Amino acid sequence: MHRSHEADQVKGKLDGQTVLLLTVNVLFIMATALSATYLGVYIWKATNDFVILGWFTLLSHISMGLTFWIAGNGVKEGNKMICLRLGIGVSAAFYAIVLLLGKNAFHYLILLGIVQGVANGLFWLAFNVIYFELTNARNRDRFNGMTGVFSSFVGMIVPWSSGAIIASMGGGRGYRLIFLLSLLVFMAGMGVSFWVRNRKTEGCYDWRLTLRTLGKRRSPWRPVFGALAAQGVRESVFGLMIGLLVYISTGSEWKLGNYALIVSAVSFVSFFAVGKWLKPAWRRRGMLIGTIVMTAVILPFFTGVTFFTLLIFGIGAALFTPLFSIPMTSSVFDLIGSDEESAKQRVEYVVMRELALNIGRITGMAIFITTLIFSHAPGVINVMMLVVGSSPLLSWLFMRNLLVPQG
Repeated sequence: MHRSHEADQVKGKLDGQTVLLLTVNVLFIMATALSATYLGVYIWKATNDFVILGWFTLLSHISMGLTFWIAGNGVKEGNKMICLRLGIGVSAAFYAIVLLLGKNAFHYLILLGIVQGVANGLFWLAFNVIYFELTNARNRDRFNGMTGVFSSFVGMIVPWSSGAIIASMGGGRGYRLIFLLSLLVFMAGMGVSFWVRNRKTEGCYDWRLTLRTLGKRRSPWRPVFGALAAQGVRESVFGLMIGLLVYISTGSEWKLGNYALIVSAVSFVSFFAVGKWLKPAWRRRGMLIGTIVMTAVILPFFTGVTFFTLLIFGIGAALFTPLFSIPMTSSVFDLIGSDEESAKQRVEYVVMRELALNIGRITGMAIFITTLIFSHAPGVINVMMLVVGSSPLLSWLFMRNLLVPQG
């Protein structure tokens, strides 16, 4: 079995354990997609306030970053599969709380933001460490491409189905049903995770590795940290804004589901193509093209934020985001595996990666909240979105000399 795993890695194939991990990831994304697209709308309908949503998201990012740093000790010195299952379990608990609170959920946004952040921190820390252990430089692009393909497929079917349920059953009952379905899919993901083997990690957790590494002048992690933070800036704001803007411009959860269906269908094709044909030697050029187009598709908003301009943005971003995200992710994990010493400290380096992303997410959300506190003028919001949305260009500038596979 072990020899088969190594043979598959050499050929760039995905073995049984990697496929199981991919399945856990897809179920987690499916459970999130069922409700996350509409959670912001659910809160918006109760508050009509972007700033309140911004604070909820900011708290989630802060608690996620702290969870990564603290839980790193448990993953390194304990059992990372327990951490993975805890992440899934707390995610299920999040939607159970939303179900119990019902229409009063917006009164408890501080609690909900913290619970969501802890859930995501536990799951993604464990997942990324296991992902590193099961893949290598030869099959990492393939795994990331397959993740994108399945995520896009889920993004096509699941939010569309959720929108149809909400539209047919009416707001309250429809939302309760999709939150319940999310809870059940999370539990299914936890069940599959028991088939993924735990691989022991040697040594003690180094709490200070991030600070010590960033203090070294020639460390490749300094530009990587900056690139990841820049990536997080865009993720935070656009992850919150786009679905809400579609709902506000159409007033319909059904049309939001249709939007997700169209955009995810394009993303499905793009992730498949990039994951299959993008060679490591083409990462640098591909990532540059991706970042330029990801920025350019924001410009139509200056003519007005309508369903049509949002569709232009969504389709353009879906087509070219894989050119950015696949080289970015693969190159960072290749760096973690660049030598034996670095691989031994994979937990700490995954924590560093996630801390960088969350610093960027916190920064992006702070910019978002500050902008809206001072002005709700469409022109001001569009400028803010262009500034935030162009941050992947900084990621490319930081990463351009590192976009070559290691080992």
